[in-house]
Amino acid sequence: MNTTIKTGILSYGMSGKLFHAPFLQDHPEFELIGIVERTKKKAHLDFPHIKSYNSVDEILLDDSIQLIIINTPNNTHFEYALKAIKAKKHVLIDKPFATTSSQAKQLFEEAKKNKVLALPYQNRRYDSDYLSVKEVIESGKLGDLIEVHFRYDRYSNSIIENSWKEKALPGNGVQFNLGAHTIDAIIALFGLPLKWSKHPSFVRTNTQVVDYVHIHLLYPNNLQVFVTISLLVADPQPAFVIQGALGTYKKQRTDVQEDQLKVGIQPNNLKYGVEMPESEGILTTIAPNGLKKQEKIAAKKASYMNVFEDVYQTLRKNKDYPITEEQIIAQLEILE
Repeated sequence: MNTTIKTGILSYGMSGKLFHAPFLQDHPEFELIGIVERTKKKAHLDFPHIKSYNSVDEILLDDSIQLIIINTPNNTHFEYALKAIKAKKHVLIDKPFATTSSQAKQLFEEAKKNKVLALPYQNRRYDSDYLSVKEVIESGKLGDLIEVHFRYDRYSNSIIENSWKEKALPGNGVQFNLGAHTIDAIIALFGLPLKWSKHPSFVRTNTQVVDYVHIHLLYPNNLQVFVTISLLVADPQPAFVIQGALGTYKKQRTDVQEDQLKVGIQPNNLKYGVEMPESEGILTTIAPNGLKKQEKIAAKKASYMNVFEDVYQTLRKNKDYPITEEQIIAQLEILE
């Protein structure tokens, strides 16, 4: 019996072309059936036998498709995911999962009613830089954590004309586009915060969306976690700074997988997901005798293929999905 998960993608822009299709093609338990292409029909250039659908409604009528990947503009995620769920399809939803926590709750409830699953696509849990931070924290080498800083620094002073990301629509702005990654990482590492405060700002000339945000999260044992996301940082700071009673860990953001996918390096390439030399994080510790020690921590090979393996294990092996409903709802309560 053929048990491959027959899958459709709602868009073949950057996310469909880079973050979904290559992994569906290489994972033996998935079969990419079709892609929605409303105007330009280009998917067949990469996948000659692909079905091209003219609309979301059309792909949802295909009874062969079991899983729909929702990778359309942020403000459409809820609408399209709800349609797919009511059509008895499992859904894998790009970040942000929805634009409000109430929408997320509704999607989870509808999925249960229709006996399908609504799964969040949080691929940055499988970034090499994040996994390096996770490994150092779990090693205990830093001792009790005191202060954590996560940053997403970019420089983009101009407004991109005709881009949906620049429009004042629900789910837009850096807190949703980049903050969804960062808050998810923090929740995955430290759990749900006791409380938080958020300070968004409009800093670029004529911007319609939030392009700077600072979030302060408080955790038990007085652990302070700070998130800063900005589109106007000419000299990016370390993306991860972890201060503990016994030492400090600093790591630059690498985005190695995204950069590789953009230049055509595929997930089955042996070099895929491997950070370049000199990208190591720096661990500084203080011994009981006061002696200071620094060491480079090389990140292990990483792959977004693990997201699709998680989906497969959940849909076919009934294993718990690593990102919980509670985590997604909490994430959106912070972002919305």
